[in-house]
Amino acid sequence: MSAFDNLPVVPMAPAPWQLKGQGYIMAIHLPDAFLDNESFIPDNLKPSRRGRMAYVMFVDYERSDAGPYYELLYIPGSFAFGNQRRLSISKIYVSTWNSVVNGHENWGIPKERCDFQVTYGADGVDEVRLLNDGKVFAELSFKSRFFRVPFNGNLVPQKLRTLTQHFKGREFTYIPVAKGHVRYASLLRSRFDGRYFPDISQGKVVACVKVTDFDMTFPVATIRFLQ
Repeated sequence: MSAFDNLPVVPMAPAPWQLKGQGYIMAIHLPDAFLDNESFIPDNLKPSRRGRMAYVMFVDYERSDAGPYYELLYIPGSFAFGNQRRLSISKIYVSTWNSVVNGHENWGIPKERCDFQVTYGADGVDEVRLLNDGKVFAELSFKSRFFRVPFNGNLVPQKLRTLTQHFKGREFTYIPVAKGHVRYASLLRSRFDGRYFPDISQGKVVACVKVTDFDMTFPVATIRFLQ
């Protein structure tokens, strides 16, 4: 049975969503052989994958239309969707079933649920652990530094903010918008079980920022049926 089948019934929270929280964004330079053979990419998208840069985000959504939840996601570069190239989330875990089910229905995001242990340290070191059946399969330790500066996602070209997902016979396209503050950060330590999440320790982190007090809008997706 697929991880996307036989899910619990939860209250539906249709898009758009307004979300607030904090998190980390990393850009990671990974070998072509790793990216091209990454097992979590849908087979129909693998041939069109491009780029040596992958993106990993840990997000603590303190408020959302589906309630608070944690999230860890992976974007392995861009893919061809018709005559456009767009980013697409290939692996993602969240901490609540509300987020899983609504993420599937609203945006075709392939969310799976697991347990999270998150600690924000007074020394600026933040730690994240993901568990499946009580066993840790991912660990990340971050440290943020220096002063924070404001950012506005509307200043990023729209084509760089557009994501597309293929999920259960449908194509979902959506353009999130966010604003808040960022500060420089570093990934101090990480460990992954590659059966559950891509082992990004095989690459080099080229950029890492902590995003604080963000406001984000996840809009209604454009949806079309695949043939």
